[in-house]
Amino acid sequence: MKSWSIKGATAAQIAASIEESLRSGAMVPGDALPAVRALADRLGVNPNTVAAAYARLRDAGRLQTDGRRGTRVAEPLPSALPGGQGIPALPAGLRDLAGGDVDTALLPRLHADAWPGLLSGEGYGGPAEAPAWREVAHAWLARQGLPAEATGVYSGTLDVVERALRLHARAGDRVALEDPCWPPMAALVQSLRLRPVPLPVDAQGARVPPAEVLDGCAAIVLTPRAHNPTGCALSEPRWRALRRLLLARPHLLCILDDYWGPLSQEPMAPAGALPPLWLYVLSAGKFLGPDLRVALAAGPPALMQALRAQQAAGPRWVSRLLQVVAAGLWRNAEASGQLARAGQAYARRRHALEFALRSQPPAQAPLPPVGGEGLHVWVPVDNEATVLAALAARGWAAQAGAPFRIASGPAVRLSLGALQGDEVGPLARDLAAALSPLPGRAVF
Repeated sequence: MKSWSIKGATAAQIAASIEESLRSGAMVPGDALPAVRALADRLGVNPNTVAAAYARLRDAGRLQTDGRRGTRVAEPLPSALPGGQGIPALPAGLRDLAGGDVDTALLPRLHADAWPGLLSGEGYGGPAEAPAWREVAHAWLARQGLPAEATGVYSGTLDVVERALRLHARAGDRVALEDPCWPPMAALVQSLRLRPVPLPVDAQGARVPPAEVLDGCAAIVLTPRAHNPTGCALSEPRWRALRRLLLARPHLLCILDDYWGPLSQEPMAPAGALPPLWLYVLSAGKFLGPDLRVALAAGPPALMQALRAQQAAGPRWVSRLLQVVAAGLWRNAEASGQLARAGQAYARRRHALEFALRSQPPAQAPLPPVGGEGLHVWVPVDNEATVLAALAARGWAAQAGAPFRIASGPAVRLSLGALQGDEVGPLARDLAAALSPLPGRAVF
């Protein structure tokens, strides 16, 4: 018990005293704090003051309440967050539909003749956005009907989203996330000591929550198209309903993660009807290659100026050499039709799987349409482990749905990046067999 180290006459002072004990190591994870009334008596303050201090630290993830065990110092976040690195190797002989990588055969290639002239000679005083990147990025925004008044370039989606959340939210704040959602996004929110609020997803995107769900939220993160893992796109009627809630909350930051971008066959529903505070993010990873760590960001000028100031205080800028390489690849891939062909190739895989699933014999209960677009297929199940084992017995490695879920039901995710045309039929047959005891499942 570390009550001797806790001081203060206000909630802020008491919370600061506990924080100091945590930083110094006087309090460690698992240590029990005094009961509220006992500490209030010791400090000569109202019990509500102590309760408010504990609540502040609990919201920030520093303390946790555990029933009869009382209030204790929270355990640290795990070093390997869901969706991070360290994915275990697949057992030998399994076809990988779990990893989620793009098909490298559909990525543009950098040819040797592109290298001359890449080094511009810019020094420390050069622009944060290379002119070549800025040109293709602004052209993309114009085609999407999005404002390009203020833009920036960052090292991937999570880089810019982390910066935005650090600016706009403080520990303990709530952030609305699609459920299921991309695991690294949920992990980022949790690592910032923010509290995820699940928004269930259906074929039209995130469902419209009761108004009070967004009350007190600092931000909402939405995927306008090719949602990972379901593949759904945010429909215009759904977006209009969500936007009405956002208009009534002008200080709620709406982050639009358009990771599929140039590969999409769907319209950009929020275009032309943005909320007061918005941030659009497009990473080049899916259409130019995962190792090309460049992302476009756009938003209101005040927000982008704040993001730029924060970036300038740290890494300062994203390599302009990398920006020029990405711009050249993007421009050439568009001009040659490569991006359109890649998007169509992924769409054909989904359509082929949908047709194959519909064609399964009645004895193996027909499955609903796959729908959507992108790399991933989301299959709700009764028991993830049972279905994963059944697929593995037939030679397929799928991804458990647990890392993607906040409050939604069990499911498995299949990724189509590595799927070949002659594998679609066998996959549909084996998936139907794995699910045959579980009829009536909706597949996104």
